[in-house]
Amino acid sequence: MEGDGHNGLNFTMQNRLHNYKTLPQILAANSAKYGDKQTAVRDKAFGIWQKYTWADYYRYMEKTAAGFAALGLRRGDTLCMVVENHPEWLFSASAAHALGAMTLNLFTSSIAEELNTSISRIDSPIVVVQDQEQTDKLLEIKDKLPFIKKVIYIDPTGMTSYEDDPWLISYARLLETGEKYLQENRNFITEEIDKNRPDDIAVMIQTSGTTGIPKLAMLSHRNLLSIALQWTEANDIKPGENWISISPPAWIVDQMWCFGVALHSAMTINFPETAETVLDDFRDIGPSLIITSSRFWEDMASSIRVKVSDAGWLKRNLFYLGESVGKQVVEKTSKKQQIPLKLQIMYKLMSKLVYRPLLDRIGCSHFRGAFTGGHPISPDVIHFFRAVGLNLKQCYGLTEAGGIFQLQPDNEVKLETVGKPLPLTEVKIAEDQEVLVKSKAVFSGYYKDYETTQNAFMDGWLKTGDAGYIDADGHLLIIGRKEDIIRNKSGEAFSPDFIETRLKFSPYIKEAVIFGENRPFITAMINIDLGNVGNWAEERMIPYTTYMDLSQQPAVEELILQEVQKVNEQLPDLMKIKVFILLYKLLDADEEELTRTGKVRRRFVYGLYIKIIEAMYRNEKSVSVLGKVRYRDGRIGEIETTVKINKVE
Repeated sequence: MEGDGHNGLNFTMQNRLHNYKTLPQILAANSAKYGDKQTAVRDKAFGIWQKYTWADYYRYMEKTAAGFAALGLRRGDTLCMVVENHPEWLFSASAAHALGAMTLNLFTSSIAEELNTSISRIDSPIVVVQDQEQTDKLLEIKDKLPFIKKVIYIDPTGMTSYEDDPWLISYARLLETGEKYLQENRNFITEEIDKNRPDDIAVMIQTSGTTGIPKLAMLSHRNLLSIALQWTEANDIKPGENWISISPPAWIVDQMWCFGVALHSAMTINFPETAETVLDDFRDIGPSLIITSSRFWEDMASSIRVKVSDAGWLKRNLFYLGESVGKQVVEKTSKKQQIPLKLQIMYKLMSKLVYRPLLDRIGCSHFRGAFTGGHPISPDVIHFFRAVGLNLKQCYGLTEAGGIFQLQPDNEVKLETVGKPLPLTEVKIAEDQEVLVKSKAVFSGYYKDYETTQNAFMDGWLKTGDAGYIDADGHLLIIGRKEDIIRNKSGEAFSPDFIETRLKFSPYIKEAVIFGENRPFITAMINIDLGNVGNWAEERMIPYTTYMDLSQQPAVEELILQEVQKVNEQLPDLMKIKVFILLYKLLDADEEELTRTGKVRRRFVYGLYIKIIEAMYRNEKSVSVLGKVRYRDGRIGEIETTVKINKVE
């Protein structure tokens, strides 16, 4: 069965796409059209928003590109960046694209050896880093990176003692170098931009690496502009609309939007001051659109629920009434049923008393569209936000497909699905239930890996690696990773993801890992949410000192037991959790238990905690473990503890 959304737009869009060229050419066109009349980028620092017009954007790109050229960046090279969400990232990446170079962003949370592995694969001659912390990581492995000519740091804070190191140069100095270069080569950047072609590689994205060494997916200018055109048309995005960038630059989503959607539609990109100020920044600028990870929305939903539970009787019960009314409206709307007059009146009343005040408080009152992607999200989270008036919709995609290619249309949101394909995108289901996709946004291949690139396709269709099906309304439902679909001892198939996402809707559960392959029943290993559970414990005068201590408190075990029982009520017998443990430490990307995007490396975790898993299936009451922990200073130590095994009745 196949789906191809928005067929009426396809012919016109194909013609428009044919006329598009490269990302720097779009930037140049926006600069010429909007000049200093329209804001392209905002960045908040010390509580003040700094504005850059489209003309500013182009000028900074031009000076940055000239600086790179003076330092030796050439066509076909790769510029590596370890940066955060700031304008300098845009200017640097666009500058590299103008010179015909590729860009690769790495997570700022990466440790030094991870950076060494990634940078060494591409022999990047220039690396742009955010600050002293990232600079120190590269200095630690400098001997392993002889091909790097210069490291450019953006934030000069704390860098005074580094000024004499010829390997390092500040971004401010780079701009000065670029200005001098342009004085001697006035038409250089324009000439370089004209040399670029639509099928040239613009961006490389490192995949999550859940099953091994991350691959480098290559996206061309055409790939990014194709997905941009699809999003712009499907969501009627207008020039000057506000979008806020809060996902890491190393993730495909912000690459897709910053260098695709925002350029093509002339949106205004907004960078928040810090992760902690995001909600305040929402209120400042009133963004109309946002797309970010499911974890963001899960954490926000948990935070709201905790605050509601701590509120006074009147506010708490008014919220619960508003939530109930909102859910009734959402359910009837999703089923295209008529809403009774009494319910309409109640909904308008709750909008004034509950929904609008809440959305104002969390800075989301201006959103006309909010999207969640990445890891699967519980339908309960979607239901919760839509019930309080936020137009949150699930979407779906992957790096190799150019980003998000599937989303829920406004007028037919179904909580359990990821919607329909974007225009110019085809989706079908293979015989083994794998989701296949075809569009001009599909990537150009993996860097220096022809065999894996070939294996990524089936008769011209990209294999997503996910299992799913298309329902009678043409909506795609994702079951889980194809490789993660497992069978119990009786041969019945189930998806661990399906259960895990429902567990994580609880404000008290941070992470969950489900086991049950070739086993007689389902077990779970759970990380508590330290903040929410810690507050819960303090309110009840339950003393604790560390995460490990808190996780093993009998009252906390009882709290999580109740949360697991709530989830079990929603699951078929096959998927019900019979036994669980509260892990004595948080799963950690630095210890390779999670990817840098927060996904569980399931097989690695299974091998690491096999003693605990086997004990859960042996009907034991507890298990003694000797585990490794990584301290904040990087030291690795051992801890000995006893983990209680909890049965779910």
